[in-house]
Formats: sequence, structure tokens, C-alpha cells
Amino acid sequence: MKLKLDENGNVVLQDGKPVYVHDDGREVAFDAAATVATITRLNGESKTHRERAEAAEAKAKAYEGIDDPAAAKKALETIKNLDDKKLVDAGEVERIKTEAIKAVEENFKPIVAERDRLFGELRKEKIGGSFARSKFVSDNLTIPPDFVEARFGNHFELEDGKVVAKFPNGEKIFSRARPGELADFDEALSELVGQYSQKDQILKGTSGSGGGAGGGQGGQGGGGKKSMKRGDFDALDPAAKAAHVNSGGAITD
Repeated sequence: MKLKLDENGNVVLQDGKPVYVHDDGREVAFDAAATVATITRLNGESKTHRERAEAAEAKAKAYEGIDDPAAAKKALETIKNLDDKKLVDAGEVERIKTEAIKAVEENFKPIVAERDRLFGELRKEKIGGSFARSKFVSDNLTIPPDFVEARFGNHFELEDGKVVAKFPNGEKIFSRARPGELADFDEALSELVGQYSQKDQILKGTSGSGGGAGGGQGGQGGGGKKSMKRGDFDALDPAAKAAHVNSGGAITD
């Protein structure tokens, strides 16, 4: 398509509009103003269509995964009907829940009580019995097992049926003789006694052992007996501690 020119090379006008000659020879006057107006209108329509398409796409995302719109609509209608009927109001639901929980608690109360009783007996046998049978207590302490249990019993717990000892900070007591393994009862008790601020009052053979240091223990703290610093004594394993105190050895700070 090209502009039509006269014999002088000037553009031919028709009603003030330039004339173009198409490739097929057809002549058309080009209305530039009308064309610009049409382009502007079409651009506006295109923008409107695009915005509608984007809005529709955004709404459609909310329904992704719904393959059957009719079934979904029916389900929503069913839910609405259930809500309208108000089969059970919120207060009724809460009452039923409360009564159900209370009934379960009442049914299981005897079982829980029996469980607690059996656990108490098991703990008494496992932990209390360990104090009563402890060789460390009988060989090294001046107070009876029940007194020892009253002072140190809270450091022992049952875990999977086994007696486990813990330091006051909650850390489990591990064996010095068997690295990586938990200490057995007597070794754990010796560790706890070793950290006890009043240990001189309960260990046999120490200067502050009270009645245990007199009479039947006479002379054990006297001259000629082997003495050991407190830090060195604390570092010994239970057997060595027992051997030292049983031999009448003294412990010094």
C-alpha cells in the first residue's frame, strides 16, 4: 500500500484525507483521526477484558481441586440445611462433652488409684529395699537405713523398673568404675554422701561421727591411723571408700 501522487508528485487528497493505493489497485482515503480514535477505543476494551479475565482467574483459584461443581454446590446446600436445623446447639455439645469426660474419669478412677498403689509398693520395694540391703550403708554410715533413705531417697527414681540415681542438679549419676554405665545403688549413694555438707556427721571413722566415734569406735581417729584428704577420699570408688573407713582411716579437709 502506498500514497497516491499526482503528476507533480504531490499527495492526492480526498475530503482532506490522503489517498492510499492498495496492492490490488483499490484507492482508499485514510482517515487518521478516526483510526486513532478506534485504536484508543480498542485499547480501552482490551484493558477491560484483561481486568475481567484476571478477576475471574483469581476467583477460580479458590475452587481449584473441585472437579464437580454441581456436587460441591449440593454439599454446601446440605451443610446450610444442617445449620438451619440446629440439630444440637453449642451449649448442648459442651454439656455432652463434660458428662462424657466425667463418666470416663469415674470409670478409670479405681484403676488409676490401683496403679498408683502398685507403683508406690514397687518404689518402696525397689528403692526402700535398696537402702535396707545396702552394704555401703551398713559398712560406712553411722545412721540406720531408714534415716539414710529419708535424707537421700529423693535422689532415686524408678525408670523402666530400674533404680536410677540423680545428682541434686538432675543429672544422672554414672559409674566411675564402669564408664558410660549408670552407677549401681551403692556407688550412686556413695557419690551423694560424698557431696553431702554434713557427711562428717554420718560417716564412720570421721572426727564428727558423734556416738559412732566413741565407745565401740574408740581410738579410730587417734594417732597412728592413716589419714586422707577429703578430695582424695571423694575420688575413690565405693569399695575403696569402704576399705579406708573400715580400717579406721581418718579424713581431713
